[in-house]
Amino acid sequence: MTLLLVWILNAVALLIVAYILPGINVASFGSALIAAVVLGLLNMLLKPVLQVLTLPLTIVTLGLFLLVINALLFWMAGSMLKGFEVAGFWWAFIGAIVYSIATSLLSNLIPN
Repeated sequence: MTLLLVWILNAVALLIVAYILPGINVASFGSALIAAVVLGLLNMLLKPVLQVLTLPLTIVTLGLFLLVINALLFWMAGSMLKGFEVAGFWWAFIGAIVYSIATSLLSNLIPN
C-alpha cells in the first residue's frame, strides 16, 4: 500500500514540476505515473553505476557532480517517454532539483 502511495505522490511531484517550470511538460496524470516509474527504475539501476564510474569527479567537486547525474537521468527519462518532455539539460538540472524537493515534501504526508 505504501509503495502505491509513494508512486502516486511521485507522479504528483512531476505534475508540480511541470506546472512550475515551462521547459518541462507532462501530458497527463497517466504520463506522470509512467514517468515516475521510469525515473524510479533509472535511479535504481543506472544511478549506482554512474556514481561508481564518476567517483573521482564527484570527489573533486565535493559531491556536486551528483546533481549532474540526477539531471542526466531526469533528461533521459524525458527523452524516453512521449508524454514527458524535458526541453534541455538546464531544464533537466532545475527540474531534478525541484522534483527532489517536491518528493521530499510530499513524502512527509505518508505516515510511518
